[in-house]
Parts: sequence; C-alpha cells; structure tokens
Amino acid sequence: MKKIFLFAMLLLSASTVVLTGCSDDELSSTSVFDADSVATKNEFDIWLAKNYLEPYNIDFQYRYNDRLSDRSYNVVPAEYNRSKALAILVKHIWLDAYTEVAGQNFLKSYCPRQMQLIGSYEYNSNGERILGTAEGGLKIMLYGVNALDIDNPRIVVDDWYSDHNATPIDLNYGFFHTMHHEFCHILTQQKNYSTDFQTISAGSYHSSDWINIDDTKAAPMGFVSGYASSEYNEDFAETFATYVTMSDKAWNGILEKAGTSGAEIITKKLTMVKEYFRDSWNIDIDSLRQVVLRRSGEALQLNLRDLSKN
Repeated sequence: MKKIFLFAMLLLSASTVVLTGCSDDELSSTSVFDADSVATKNEFDIWLAKNYLEPYNIDFQYRYNDRLSDRSYNVVPAEYNRSKALAILVKHIWLDAYTEVAGQNFLKSYCPRQMQLIGSYEYNSNGERILGTAEGGLKIMLYGVNALDIDNPRIVVDDWYSDHNATPIDLNYGFFHTMHHEFCHILTQQKNYSTDFQTISAGSYHSSDWINIDDTKAAPMGFVSGYASSEYNEDFAETFATYVTMSDKAWNGILEKAGTSGAEIITKKLTMVKEYFRDSWNIDIDSLRQVVLRRSGEALQLNLRDLSKN
C-alpha cells in the first residue's frame, strides 16, 4: 500500500533540538500498548466511541499497536493524557469544521477509517522528520504527540514562516496542516482535479531535492512550501492545506515573499484549488477557512484534560 508522506526539514546545527521534556502530568494506569490486550473500556474509550466511532466510523487508536506502525523506525507510544488532549483538539478543529461546512454525511463517507497516534517522530537518515502519513485514504498516522503541551496549546495562524521547532510546538503545523493535506489527497483520489494544474509549474518541480528548498525560497518559485515543489499532487494538497489553516495576514506574507511572478503562480494555483472543491464537492474553501480559523481560536480555551467538558 502506497504511503503519502509529509515531511518537515530538521534544522541542522551543532546543538540538539529538544522535542520533549519532563512533565508534571500524573501517570495514567491505562496501558498505552495494543488495545487487544485491554478488556475493560476506560472513559477515554467510551468518549472516542461516542465522538469518533459512532458519528464518523473512525477507529481512533491511541494505544501503541506495532501492527499499525512501520517497524523500520524506532518510536514510542503516545502518552495517555496527551492523546486525550489531541483527540479533543482534532474533533473541535478538524472534524467539526468539515461537519459544519459540508455536513456529517460527507465526512463520514470520505474521512479516513482509522487514526493512529505515535508519541515520537519518525526520522530518516537525511534529516527528514515525519509529521504524518496516510495510507490509501484509509488510515492517518500522527507523530510527535508527546511534544504537545496540554496546558499551553499553541496554534499559529498568522505566520507561515514561524519557527517550526519552537516550543510549545505549533499544533497547526504539527497536526492540523498535515490532516488537511492528507484529507485533500483522499478527496482527489475520489475525484481528480483538472490536469491543467499540472502545467502551471511543469518543469519546475524538484522531485529528488525538494528537502533542500526552504519555504521562503520556494515562494518566489511559485510554491507555498518546499514540500509543494516536490511534485504536482503535493503542490495541490499543500496549497489547499496552507490556505485553509492560515489567516489573510499569513497568506499575504507568502505572496509578499513570492514577489510578483511567484505570487501570480501561487494565486493561479489557489484559484484552481477553489474551483475543484466548489465543483467537485460543493465546498467553498473560503467558508471552510473561516470556520477552521474560528475554531482554532476557540481551541485555546478548551479544557484539554476533562473529557466531560467536550
């Protein structure tokens, strides 16, 4: 099964970037390993059944299951309390946003059937840090859950070029941009977009060395990110995910960085993305964007430790 990867470039320096640290969180008695060995459902399992499985048919896996993981990487399980916090955030910012704009049936029909949380990141030998993967539209893996600061959630919407290694981690870049990107792939696999999109930057893609292209350098070339320059499918998904998660201030910042020529190319791509979602899915992505941004602001006030409050 083919995997679609979304990578973030690690900053290479003499110092070590600390992604997780000590925490005052109380240890949970709930096992974080294979759910098959857990007979009794806890409050989180019951909450997930009510908020994920029943309305959307999504199997939300927070316990570590090596059958669902790539064994070629060394990873650790997602911590219980951080898994709860992320499940609350994903529901409010991602699931409920699409439901509000397109309806529950749309999301239930096309959303991935399984989500798996991993506590650490996966790393490749060339310095690539894997934020998330998707498999055939059926499963989304989210990494780095243990870097989430439950009491100080940070969601950056006004600056696409902010430091992605800063702490607390940017949940937008680390999780929600990734999820919009992967969901876009799922939708375009169901209904393809115009082949005219492929011609906009034909000959300018960097299939083998995109990781060496910084986001700020990608903009003048007509790409919203270095990863968008890898190939046209990733370009389409990156344009969509970046636009719906970033404010006008951030988007205009990208266009300013792009210059006249680059901005013209990016704007042309965005127009085609908007037309695709309107004509194929009856979704106005400007409306979706407003909802996503509003819910991102609301998320900072959520009680991420108490399931009964959500």
